[in-house]
Amino acid sequence: MNTTNRRDFIKHGAIGTAGIAVGGMGFSAKSYAAISGANSRLNVAVIGIRNQGTVHLSSWCGLKDSHNVQVRALCDTDEQLFAAGLKLVEQKSGVVPTTNWDMRPILDDKGIDAVSIVVPNHWHALAAVWACQAGKHVYVEKPASHNIWEGRKMIEAARKYGLRMQVGLNNRSAKNVREAIAFLHGGGIGELYMARALCFKSRDSYGMAKDGTPPAPFHYDRWLGPAPDRPYNEKRSHYNWHWFWDTGNGDTGNTGPHQLDIARWGMAKNEHPVSVYSAGGIFGFRQDEGSAETRTPGTKVYGGVETYGHDKTTQETPNTQTAVFKYGDGKLIELETRGRYTNHEGSRGQEVGNLFYGTDGWLEISSNTWKAFRKRGKEAFAGSKEGDGEKSGNHWANFLDAVRAGKDDVLHADINEGHLSTSLCHLANISYRLGRSLKFVGGKEKFANDAEADAMLRRIYRKPYVVPESV
Repeated sequence: MNTTNRRDFIKHGAIGTAGIAVGGMGFSAKSYAAISGANSRLNVAVIGIRNQGTVHLSSWCGLKDSHNVQVRALCDTDEQLFAAGLKLVEQKSGVVPTTNWDMRPILDDKGIDAVSIVVPNHWHALAAVWACQAGKHVYVEKPASHNIWEGRKMIEAARKYGLRMQVGLNNRSAKNVREAIAFLHGGGIGELYMARALCFKSRDSYGMAKDGTPPAPFHYDRWLGPAPDRPYNEKRSHYNWHWFWDTGNGDTGNTGPHQLDIARWGMAKNEHPVSVYSAGGIFGFRQDEGSAETRTPGTKVYGGVETYGHDKTTQETPNTQTAVFKYGDGKLIELETRGRYTNHEGSRGQEVGNLFYGTDGWLEISSNTWKAFRKRGKEAFAGSKEGDGEKSGNHWANFLDAVRAGKDDVLHADINEGHLSTSLCHLANISYRLGRSLKFVGGKEKFANDAEADAMLRRIYRKPYVVPESV
C-alpha cells in the first residue's frame, strides 16, 4: 500500500470534501448524502463478504423491491471470495456488482450511498470514519469498535457529517424483543434492579499453526490495517482473529454485544456504569501440545475454520468470563460468558439470552421469544405467543428508512447506542486483563485515577492506518 495519509485520501475522494467533489454544485458532503438518498434508489457497497458479510449481501438483495436498494460493490481483502459473492448477488437481485480489494476507490465512488462494514473488529472504526468523511451512510457490524476511544470517534464522525450510522445489534429491530422491552419499561415486573446477559457457546480449541505465507489472493498487509505488524498465521487470520487482542475482543465482544445491549436497553441505562469487575480464563484445553498420534482430528465449524477438541491453543482471549457492571444508582448488569460445557439458565434452557429481575418478578428473553413470571410463580403470566418467534422486524430495512428520513432517531441502533453497549464489552475485557476491579468516570470516558487502565482505552495504530483525533 502507498503511504497516502488520511487527509490526502479525503482530498482526492470524489465526495470526501465539499470543495472538490460537490462544492461546484453548491452542496456540502453532508447535504449531498441527504439528497442522494431521499427518493431515488440507494446503492450499497458491502465491505467484508465472508461469513456475516454474506448475510448482509442476502439482506440487502432481499430489500431490492420493497426499499429500492441495490448492492453495487463488493470489497474484501481476500479476492478468493469474490466469485461466490458475485454469484449470490446476481442470483438474488439480477445485478452484477463491481469488486475491489481496496475500500478506498469504493468510498471515492459518488454513486455509492451507503456501506456495510463487515470486516474484523480492528477495522470497524477506521472504515466507518473514512466512510463518513467520504459522505457515506454506515451500517457497521457489532461490536461497534475495537476499543472505547474509537467508539467516541465514530459518534463524532457521524454527527459531524450528518450521516446515519447503524450498528448491527439486530435485536433492536426484533418485534418480540421490542415488545418485551416495552413490557419491562412499563413496570411489568416492577422496578428492575438487575439484568443478566448470557453468552454460553461451547467452543473447541482453534488449535495452533506455524507462521507462514498468506495465500496469493489475500492482501494480508491491508487486512492487518491498524493492527501491529506480525507474520501471517492462519490461526490468527480468517475468523480466528476473534480470539486475539490485536484484532478481536473474544466472545465477550463477539456474541456479548447483542446480549449486553438488550440488558442495558431493558434496564434503561443510557449511560456508562461507574464500576466493573471481570474475571475468567481459558479452561478445558490441554496445556501441552501432545504427540501427533494423540492430537484431535480437525472438525470444520462455522467460520470455515477447524477446531481440535481440547487440544492446546494459541488463543489469547478467555473462553470463560464473568463480569459485573454497577451503575450510579446501584443497579447491576451481569455478563456470563461460558465457552466450554455448561448447564443452561431460565425456563427455556437459554444458552444465549437475557434474564431481568424486578421487585415483582422476573423476565426472560430467548432469541425472539419472551416470558415473564410473577414473584415465585412457575407459570408465565405474560409473554410472546408460541409460534410467533419468527416474526421480526428488519434491521437493514430500518437503516434504509432512516437514511431516507434523514433522522438519527429513526435508527433502532444508532451509533451512540452501539457505543454504550460495546463499551461494556471493552470495560469487562480491560478489567479481566488487568485482574482487578475498576472505577469508570462515564462523563469523561476515563478511569478514576488509573493511568494503567486509561492506556487500554485506545490502541497504538500502525501507520498509515490511524483513527484520527479530529475526524
